[in-house]
Amino acid sequence: MTDPAASGPVTIALDAMGGDRAPEMVLDGAEIARTHHPDVHFLIVGDEAVIAPLLKKRPALAAVSSIRHAADRITNEDKPSTAIRGGRNSSMRIAIDAVAAGEAQCIVSAGNTGALMAMAKIVFKTLPGIDRPAIASFFPTLRGESVMLDLGANIECDAENLVQFAIMGAVFAKAVLGLVDPTVGLLNVGSEALKGPDAVRDAAARLRELEFPGRFEGFVEGDDIPAGKVDVVVTDGFSGNVALKTAEGTAKLYATWLRHSFQSSWLASLGYLLARGAFRRLRHRTDPRQYNGALFLGLNGICVKSHGGTDGEGFAHAIDVGVDLVIHGFNDKVKQEFSRFEGSRNGGDSAAALPPTAPIGIEQPQ
Repeated sequence: MTDPAASGPVTIALDAMGGDRAPEMVLDGAEIARTHHPDVHFLIVGDEAVIAPLLKKRPALAAVSSIRHAADRITNEDKPSTAIRGGRNSSMRIAIDAVAAGEAQCIVSAGNTGALMAMAKIVFKTLPGIDRPAIASFFPTLRGESVMLDLGANIECDAENLVQFAIMGAVFAKAVLGLVDPTVGLLNVGSEALKGPDAVRDAAARLRELEFPGRFEGFVEGDDIPAGKVDVVVTDGFSGNVALKTAEGTAKLYATWLRHSFQSSWLASLGYLLARGAFRRLRHRTDPRQYNGALFLGLNGICVKSHGGTDGEGFAHAIDVGVDLVIHGFNDKVKQEFSRFEGSRNGGDSAAALPPTAPIGIEQPQ
């Protein structure tokens, strides 16, 4: 499977039955994304009897879309193993198969994360030189946006996994954020060289010696993430998922406190009215929909995971991520960087054989 960077019209396969408010949310998102990318075509996969009437109400979207019927759907309660065995006729699997067959260049789904990762890994396989795929997404910071990975695909990681994540994360930051020389940091309990588990310290030692598509800045701590100290934050899936959910919970906590404060008296309510414009801008900057769209990095096919509880605007952002990755030939760039990496590690012979990828079990990120 090749990554068709700008080699023709882009087709995005949409799992129309994945997500809390599917399929309406999926079609709303595609309709918004169509205005961002008027040349993109959508392959909408799901129950045709349900989708067709909804698509008919959106003539502009219907003009650039086709429907592929899927009799089944994967639910949030399905285990990855169950989805693999019994989900061949599901909207998720058929959309993945369409990408594998070259009928589409990317799949976007808001469905079950573990099932999506398991199915995509089996169908797409991993890119040469990559042992484990990782979930990567954006994180709002004082400097703009950063990339963080892994966010839940791999609960335990060794030094080699973390090095691979760093390379993939740097390429991702260059392709999507447009950074020329992204800075990379390893999440740790302190910035001192002797702190942290062996895997993290070993990965840092390797990254200091490697030539890869970014600048390694050493260790970063939890409070460095929102400060934007580095462009790419690398960690294992356990720590990454905890950090992400903690940040999301803290943001909701402060939003609730702020709302209650402004409702506490008429004078506080008046203060809100006077500062309404500033709070509107703040709400936009912290809106999680603006950062929706996590990529399964390391697969030999582009797979974007949308938050299951998002709305059409959030799903449109996930589609935007997928389109950007296709247009910029993301997977081809990852292959090139890993070829250089393996070549330097084998004494400069870029044609040196890459190590085989090891089969792994799929963790269930939430």
